[in-house]
Amino acid sequence: MPNAPRWAAAAAATTLIAVTATGCSSGSDSGKDAGSKAAKAGTSASPSGTSSPSSSSPSAGGVTVPAGPGPQGSYTVQKQPEPGTCAYRYTAAKEPLPDPKCTPGATNPKVTQATLKTTICRSGYTADIRPGTNITSREKTANAASYGYKGSLKDAEYDHLISLQLGGDPNDPRNLWVQPPSPGHKTGAGPNNPKDVVESKLKAAICSGKTELAKAQQAIVKDWTTALSVLGLTNEKPAAKDPKAEDGE
Repeated sequence: MPNAPRWAAAAAATTLIAVTATGCSSGSDSGKDAGSKAAKAGTSASPSGTSSPSSSSPSAGGVTVPAGPGPQGSYTVQKQPEPGTCAYRYTAAKEPLPDPKCTPGATNPKVTQATLKTTICRSGYTADIRPGTNITSREKTANAASYGYKGSLKDAEYDHLISLQLGGDPNDPRNLWVQPPSPGHKTGAGPNNPKDVVESKLKAAICSGKTELAKAQQAIVKDWTTALSVLGLTNEKPAAKDPKAEDGE
């Protein structure tokens, strides 16, 4: 077969370079577009450039709340963060807040906006799902070490960040923390927790339709001291006392 003219060989080489350059550019742009679209849609781009749904729960106000396993027929003692790995935060008024890395909160998947009447707005619901003290007392001791709490455990509450009456998970370690006493506490007097009143008012607002379940959960996770004001519920009255519930549920 006769040799091709030099001009033909040069043209073929030029075409090959152009095709190769176009292919690299297209692949690069596709990767950027996938990452950009994923960021806008709240998804993560996989190595292949396709988008996969985010594993995080829907959020509002920059707060993402994970879902816990929900109520169990029998509870087991849950492993707590390693000792000294959690740090309390405090508001300007010296009210304690949990470490968001250790205690981001966790919701009870059985409680949704559609199931309110048969769950948290039903008398006795929290008593039905509450773990026993044989479980929580051991978790409380371990969690105190996680936070480096040195005070009397009798004066601190092992608190559900999202309380049971707000659809919080009963025994997910992400939803429980040793809450130190609030300012004005008298040593030996037991817990003094104004957060309980906030939770009761939020429950009343949820069950009366004044706010949505998810919004209340997100607000209390972000800062329980501002949850009522953020939702415009500062004048809300506490929910009627459930005779089967404990304080702080």
